Amino acid sequence: MKFLWTVKFMQSDSFVMAFVVYAGFNVTLVTVASLLCVYIGPSAAGSGIPEVKAYLNGVDTPNIFSIKTLFVKILGSIGSVAGGLIVGKEGPLVHVGSCIASILGQGGSVKHGLTCKWLRYLKNDRDRRDLVTCGAAAGVAAAFRAPVGGVLFAMEEVTSWWRGPLLWRAFFTTAVVAVVLRTGIAWCKQGHCGLAGEGGLIIFDVSGVQDNYGLNELVPVVVLGLLGGVLGSLFNQINAKIIMWSGGWLKKKGKFAKIAQAVIVALITSICSFGLPWLAKCRPCPDHLTIPGEKSCPSYGRAGNFKNFHCPDGYYNDLAGLFFNTNEDTVRNLFSKGTNGEFEFSSLFLYLGSAYSLALLTYGIAVPSGLFVPAILCGATYGRIVGMVMGMFYKNGPIDEGVYALLGAASFLGGSMRMTVSLCIILLELTNNLLLLPLIMLVLLISKTVGDCFNDGLYSLHVHIKGIPFLEAHPPRFMSHLTARDAITRPLIWFSKVERVGAIVEVLRSTNHHAFPIVDNDEQSGKPVLFGLVLRSHLLVLLKKKQFLEDRYSYAEKEQSSLVSSAEFAKPGSGKGLTIDDIELTAVEEEMFLDIHEVANTSPYTVVETMSLAKAYTLFRQLGLRHLCVVPRTSEVHNITIIYAYSEHCRPGVR
Repeated sequence: MKFLWTVKFMQSDSFVMAFVVYAGFNVTLVTVASLLCVYIGPSAAGSGIPEVKAYLNGVDTPNIFSIKTLFVKILGSIGSVAGGLIVGKEGPLVHVGSCIASILGQGGSVKHGLTCKWLRYLKNDRDRRDLVTCGAAAGVAAAFRAPVGGVLFAMEEVTSWWRGPLLWRAFFTTAVVAVVLRTGIAWCKQGHCGLAGEGGLIIFDVSGVQDNYGLNELVPVVVLGLLGGVLGSLFNQINAKIIMWSGGWLKKKGKFAKIAQAVIVALITSICSFGLPWLAKCRPCPDHLTIPGEKSCPSYGRAGNFKNFHCPDGYYNDLAGLFFNTNEDTVRNLFSKGTNGEFEFSSLFLYLGSAYSLALLTYGIAVPSGLFVPAILCGATYGRIVGMVMGMFYKNGPIDEGVYALLGAASFLGGSMRMTVSLCIILLELTNNLLLLPLIMLVLLISKTVGDCFNDGLYSLHVHIKGIPFLEAHPPRFMSHLTARDAITRPLIWFSKVERVGAIVEVLRSTNHHAFPIVDNDEQSGKPVLFGLVLRSHLLVLLKKKQFLEDRYSYAEKEQSSLVSSAEFAKPGSGKGLTIDDIELTAVEEEMFLDIHEVANTSPYTVVETMSLAKAYTLFRQLGLRHLCVVPRTSEVHNITIIYAYSEHCRPGVR
C-alpha cells in the first residue's frame, strides 16, 4: 500500500507529496514498533537469536519467552520490515518460534488463563529445552521455506547440547512447517490474500542458468570469499562498537531517547531510499525481457526489476530497483537470472555503501530486526559487481551475474555469522539449484576462515555485549593449568538431612545459590559424607507447604507418602516463580524442623578436587549440568564443596 500510494503521487508529478507519504508511512510504522518494544516488551528488540542461543546454553533471561514478548515481536517485526528499515523478519521468526515452543513447554500461561492439562507433561527442563530448539528450527524453516536448513541451523548455531531423539523431532517440526506454508501459499495464489499474497517469503529461483563452470570461476569465488570474510568481520566489529557506545548513552537519556533513535534511523533510511535514485541516469528498457515473471518495462507497481520512478516511458531507473523496493524484492532483482548489464557499476557501489551503513546503524535499535536480509543485500550487491567484472574479461562467461550475486550473499553471511553447513543448505533450498553446491561450499569455507582471523561471529558478539554468561564449546587455555579445587572461592554452605526451618530461611535470604549440598555422617565410620543435593526451588515448595517436624529425629516415624505433588516442583513459566519473600513463617514455625532428604538428588555428578579444571569444564558443558560437586580425597566436612554455574534454571546473577 505504501509503494502504490507513493507511485500514484509520483505519476502526477507530486514528488514532494510522494516523499511525505513515503516517509510518513515509514516513520509511523517504525515508531509504533519502537513504542511496543520500549514500553511493553523490551525483550522483543533485536533479532532474539542471541537470547535463544544463551537460553539453550543455560541462561534463562527473564521474560524472553513470555506471551507479551511474543506479541510485541510479531507486531514490531511487521512495523520495522514494512517501515522500510534495512532489516529482515528471519531472526525475529526464530524468536517467535522459540516463544511458542516455550509457552507450550511451560504448560501455557497461568497469568492469562491459557492452560491445558495435557501440557503439564511437558513442564520439565529437558522437554522445554528440546521444544525451544524445535521452535528455533521452525522459525528458520518458515522464514526461508527451508525445512532441512532449519534443522541444521538449530544444530549448528543455537543449541549447545544435541541429543539423538532431538534430530527427528526437529525434522518433524520443520516438515509440518513446510506443509502449512505450501498450503497457505497455494491458497494465496488463488487471489484470497489481496496485496499480501504478492509479497512475503524469500524464494529465489536461479535454476536454468548455465552451470558448466570451470577453473576460471575459482578466482572470483576466492575473491568473493575473501571479501565476505573481511566485510563481514568489519561489520561485526563496527556494529558492536556502535551498540556499546549508543547503549551507554541511551541508558543515561532514558526510554524516549531509544524511540527518538529509531525514528531518526527510519527518517534517514527514507531519505536515502527515496532521494538517492534521483542520482541515477534513466536507462532504456531492454528489447526482450528474459526475466521469469517480469511482464513489462518499465514497471509501475509495488515490485519489479525495471522501476520507472521519475523516468519517461521506455526507460527505467536501475537504482530505484534497488532502493525503492521492499528488501525481499531488491534481493530478487539482484538474484535475477538473464539480467546481465541491468545495473550500472556506480549504482551498485552506491547501494552497497548505503545498505552497509544503514544496516550498521539499524541492527541494535529498539525494534525487532533480523540480519539475514541485510547480509544478503550487501553480499549480493558486491557479488553482482564481481560478476560484471568477470563479464568484461569473459564476454561469453558461463556463469550468470545473478549466480555471482548468490555467491556474494553466501560469502557475507559466512563472514558475519560464521555458519557453514546450515547456510549452505538454506541457500540451496532457497535457490533450487543443487549444481551450485561446490561453489557455495567453497565460498562459505573461505569467508568463515577469514572472518575467524579477526573476531567472533555476530551472534556470539551480541551475547557478550548483552552481558549474558555463555559457556563456550572449549575451555580457556589457562584452565589446563588449574584443578577443580582452584575454582572454589567461597566457604561451603550445607544442610543436614533434617534441618531447622529458621536456619534454612536464613540461608535462603542471605545467599543466592540455587542448590545446596546435604552432608550426613557415614553409618560405619561416622565421618561426614556427601549425601546429595537439594534445589532452592524445592526448599521453597516445602517451606510453603509447612510440613514441619517437632524435633530433628521424628522424621524416621513420618509416613513416606508426601502431600506435595510432582507438579508443584515443576519449573515455573516466564514469571519469577516462588521466592523466599513470598513465605510467611511464625517464630514457632522457625524453631521446627524440615525433612529435606526426600527431595534431594542422591546421585549428583561429582569430581575429585584434583581433577583438571579444563576436564571439569568440559564435563559440565557437554553433559548440560546445572551443578557439579567437587569432593575431596578425605571426608572432612569443611572440604566438601560445590561448583555453581549458570544454567537454564538460573536468572542472570543467580549462581
